Amino acid sequence: MQTILVVDDSPMIVDVFVAMLERGGFRPIAAYSGEECLTILKDLTPDLILLDIMMEPMDGWETLEKIKYDPEIRQIPVMMLTAKQLTPDEAQKYGVYIEDYIMKPTTHRQLYDAIEYVLKRQEKIREEVEIAKNEGVDDKLIDEYERLSKSADVSKRLLKILESTYNINDPDLKIGEKIFKAINSMKMSITFQEERLEQIHQQFNK
Repeated sequence: MQTILVVDDSPMIVDVFVAMLERGGFRPIAAYSGEECLTILKDLTPDLILLDIMMEPMDGWETLEKIKYDPEIRQIPVMMLTAKQLTPDEAQKYGVYIEDYIMKPTTHRQLYDAIEYVLKRQEKIREEVEIAKNEGVDDKLIDEYERLSKSADVSKRLLKILESTYNINDPDLKIGEKIFKAINSMKMSITFQEERLEQIHQQFNK
């Protein structure tokens, strides 16, 4: 049974997600603040963290940074769980740290599918890395592949959210130049990452 840490400063919302996760066959652990989340992580290593953004006094982004800057717990996958719209600045700044961005409210099926997707992606990358190590591929190349495999996929998922949020494909809707440039920058970054991944794949198969 997979353990999932739910972090939100609203007890009612925590209760809802705990019930949803229990119904889905997961083992949920509740934390009601960023500080409590970090305290729990000193003694527990969950399979996944569902982390709300709009919390006080330590919000979700600050909590995320503290998790990812700690070498003991940085490998734990984190999904941001929020009703707050994602901004291009947030996507660019925090995209490298997160596994997905789930909008509230969400259905049981949407939540289960998102969790399953993240955990399966993590397992797939782990298996590919193990094969590469057994075949004697250079460690630095393996590390780059592991990092890019996740970040390219996450970036594409965040890009879809941004394009939907700002209706970038609607010619009648004028979005700000800053947002337009940020989204285009993400697209170029994704293209670069995918091209580099293909190069690494070719070296793996030599």
